[in-house]
Amino acid sequence: MTQNRSKQATQAALEAIPSIPSDADQPVFQAPWEAEAFAMVLALHQAGLFSWTEWAKTLSNSIDQAQSLGDPDLGDTYYLHWLNALEALVTAKGLGEPLVLKALADAWREAAASTPHGQPIELEPNTLAHLIK
Repeated sequence: MTQNRSKQATQAALEAIPSIPSDADQPVFQAPWEAEAFAMVLALHQAGLFSWTEWAKTLSNSIDQAQSLGDPDLGDTYYLHWLNALEALVTAKGLGEPLVLKALADAWREAAASTPHGQPIELEPNTLAHLIK
C-alpha cells in the first residue's frame, strides 16, 4: 500500500468513526497492539471484506455491550472494544473460527509474557500452522 493510500484510508476511518482517539489528523495509540488492530481493520476494509457502516455498527455494539457490563467508558478501553469488534466481524464473515481465534489470543498472551520488554513478540511458525489447520 502506498503512503498516500494509507493516509487516505486513515482519514476515511477518522471521518467514519469520530470516536477514534486522535490528535489533529491522525489516530493516537497508547500501545503498539492498538495500532496493529487499527491497521488490521483498515486492511480488511480495503480488501472489501466489510463496509465502514458494517464496521461502525459492530464497533458500536461492542462498546454498548461492554458498557452494559460496567465499562466506565474512560477511553482507556477503546481499542479493547475495537479488537472485540474485529474478532466478531472476522468470525461472522467466516474468516476465522472462534476457537482458533481464542487459541491464537492465548498463544499471543503466552508469547508476550515470556518476551523481554522492548523485544518484538513473535509466535512460533509451527504454533500458527498447528492452530490454522
